[in-house]
Amino acid sequence: MGLTGTSTGVKVLNEDIENLKSKCKYTVAIAGNPNVGKSTIFNALTGLHQHTGNWPGKTVSNAAGICTYKEDDILLVDIPGTYSLMSNSEEEEIARNYICFGNPDATVLIVDATCLERSLNLVFQTMEITSNIIVCVNLLDEAKKKGIIIDLKKLESILGVPVIGTVAMKPKTLKRLVREIDEMCSEELKVIPKKAKYPKYIEECIEILEEDVKSMLPEQKKYIARWVCLKLIDGEEKIINTIEKN
Repeated sequence: MGLTGTSTGVKVLNEDIENLKSKCKYTVAIAGNPNVGKSTIFNALTGLHQHTGNWPGKTVSNAAGICTYKEDDILLVDIPGTYSLMSNSEEEEIARNYICFGNPDATVLIVDATCLERSLNLVFQTMEITSNIIVCVNLLDEAKKKGIIIDLKKLESILGVPVIGTVAMKPKTLKRLVREIDEMCSEELKVIPKKAKYPKYIEECIEILEEDVKSMLPEQKKYIARWVCLKLIDGEEKIINTIEKN
């Protein structure tokens, strides 16, 4: 299937993520809660087993690596593990800003099959920021031991995005994930996530704001208009300042 990880780990990790981006056909963010096997999947796909430096101005470490599929280089960026994009910590702020303003071609959300409800909070928040999402239900082996069976097709129908089941320690289970990444990045696969619906009065406020917000956003960012409206309604100054800056 042509899936390989780069063997030049140190060289790749010492380079700036933006420089790597220019050398690769696509860029993909790898996101998820802490301890869901996110870095294990990242390492399996790239062949890298170490992190590099810090995000600009932050103490949180970052990692980037290259996965080759069908002779195309795909840059994978392992963003900090987080439970939410509400920006209460450095990790949340970095994860949110990269997904929203880092312009990845796709975002893979790794979720825990043994505790799916906890992971879905991050999934629904991310679906308000980007439509190019793949949900990877990891730790299926651990879920099986606990008698938990995940109906992946039904979950896919509920979310409106591709859902792939994996066991991070078994690289063969990652083959479909990489195929879906390639199809989404190349726009062979287009999806419409089913976003969360809020109480009527909030939806009415979004409707009042949305057209004006869209008119202020560049064409490639109009998708986030609804999310920007929600942040304006929230009135959280830190996030609003970040939106203005970007």
